[in-house]
Amino acid sequence: MLDGVKAMGYVEPTPIQLRAIPLILAGQDVIGSAQTGTGKTAAFALPILSKLAQHSPQTRMLVLEPTRELAAQVETAIHDFARFTNLSTAVMFGGVGYGKQLDALKNGVDVIVATPGRLLDHLQRGTCKLDQVRFLVLDEADRMLDMGFLPDVRRILDRCPRDRHTSLFSATVPPEIETLIQWAMKNPQTIEIGARRTPKDTVQHVIYPVSDSQKTDLLLELLKRVNYDSVIVFCRTKYGADRAAGLLKRHNHAVAVLHSNRTQREREQALRGFRDGRFEVLVATDIAARGLDIADVSHVINYDVPQHPEDYIHRIGRTGRMEATGDAFTLMVAEDGRHVQAIERFISQKIPRVKLENFDYKYTTLFEEGKPGHPQGGGGRARGARVRGGYFFGPARRRR
Repeated sequence: MLDGVKAMGYVEPTPIQLRAIPLILAGQDVIGSAQTGTGKTAAFALPILSKLAQHSPQTRMLVLEPTRELAAQVETAIHDFARFTNLSTAVMFGGVGYGKQLDALKNGVDVIVATPGRLLDHLQRGTCKLDQVRFLVLDEADRMLDMGFLPDVRRILDRCPRDRHTSLFSATVPPEIETLIQWAMKNPQTIEIGARRTPKDTVQHVIYPVSDSQKTDLLLELLKRVNYDSVIVFCRTKYGADRAAGLLKRHNHAVAVLHSNRTQREREQALRGFRDGRFEVLVATDIAARGLDIADVSHVINYDVPQHPEDYIHRIGRTGRMEATGDAFTLMVAEDGRHVQAIERFISQKIPRVKLENFDYKYTTLFEEGKPGHPQGGGGRARGARVRGGYFFGPARRRR
């Protein structure tokens, strides 16, 4: 295992690894509350793989993930950690055929990383057994809750031995997950690592108030004026993402789309093309907000305001990574007011309101908010922006 860690270039453990690894090695159930990108996968995988030690025909480690992309990414990491052992891994998710998954199960696999839906399919078909699972990991548990997977998770846990080790990792721990913890875990030790409630210092984030009828025009104008390298445009729904992508394609942008209705092949092509630079814009739902390995994103645009404050942090955190700077813009229409207020309460700061210079705005009551004397005040100043009539003018900056 240490050879695998060295081969991946790991030198010092992250805080979540430093605290979780000894507990898991000691056999204690663990609840890890930490954000994406803090090294959670190694925190649970390294100690568990060390305890598995040698290959066995029975599956002894099960990791549940909310999305196909996360499942594939985590399985790849576990496979790399175990490269100098004879332990075997397999990933199981929907949207693809059963062939490779069935072959892996027939040959016997030590570690399964799966989404709940496809794993239940295998259990119901009788092609997979979990009666020898010694280590269960529930990863991104709050995301599984948001996606409605907790009933499926409970059914899967019923197929696992009661005498097992259970780890649960989640950015947040809402009450519904607390109920699952009480039912599924034995005297768990809780680790909380810097739950991020503020945006990174490397990200400049602003809000563009606009009337609903001009939202698409403003998006197009921002993309025309901003000197960007790559952009993720976040939409609330799959239909909205498809519609926004179609609009951008008609205006000659190279666009990829990522949401849960895309086939696995389409999703892999979208991510690969965006990473390679073939697509300059990735239009996505919140499936791309957490966990995915997407680096060098210069700009994030929230075409729709996220309904959960935590998702705002995850979304704009896709830029400004690895100490690079980035920009995040949020388009706000009148009906988004309460969601924006919830975000500002969550991050304990007012997000600057910005108007795009020389854009032919139609009046919206949102513009009253930025004027002196208005009950909600005028917000803070965006870096490098010019003030005019109670608002600051953008768009924001330059290519990095």
